[in-house]
Amino acid sequence: MESAVNPAILPDASGQLAGRPLEEWNAAYAKVESYFHALRIHNKPLLGQLVLRVLERAQRRAPAELHASATQLAAEEMDRIVTEWFSEVLQSTPAKTDQTLSTRGRLALLLADMPGKWQDQFLRPGPWPEEFTSAMRETFLRAGPDFQLSKMAPRPLAPPLRPPAIAMGVNIGGRGVGGGNGVRDDGYTGSSGPTEFLG
Repeated sequence: MESAVNPAILPDASGQLAGRPLEEWNAAYAKVESYFHALRIHNKPLLGQLVLRVLERAQRRAPAELHASATQLAAEEMDRIVTEWFSEVLQSTPAKTDQTLSTRGRLALLLADMPGKWQDQFLRPGPWPEEFTSAMRETFLRAGPDFQLSKMAPRPLAPPLRPPAIAMGVNIGGRGVGGGNGVRDDGYTGSSGPTEFLG
């Protein structure tokens, strides 16, 4: 009976996976999982399959690329897989210097409500439902070829409003507030009329 588990993704006798400690792959797993969570992929079986798919590609590269961490390799493969899928779904070939396809593709996912309507189509090979591709391509075009992420510069908080000073000699019911006797420093005595703010 053939094993359902790919032996390439099992630890070796030293307890390492593709020449890296398991802790590195745990960190890489968390990184990829967080990325897919940000795209609102919350179906656990689907999420687990997608993460393992990315990690398996990263693990194939790991023995030959010792300078890169497992997390770095996983992040690169994750971006490559997602960008390639966007290219196919959106029928847009990314230029080597074009970094906007992935960004605009992610925006199209959310605008088309992929997580709510077509989560099972994410990263699947075609053909896809026509309604799905139409919605993706329409929202991709709405993002515009000149779409750029804007970064808001942090703005300092406005200084708190200065609390109103309690006036000396305010007369409330014939009794002064602040000075205690209704007398200001200059000798003025508050009247027994309506409340006055003096000074």
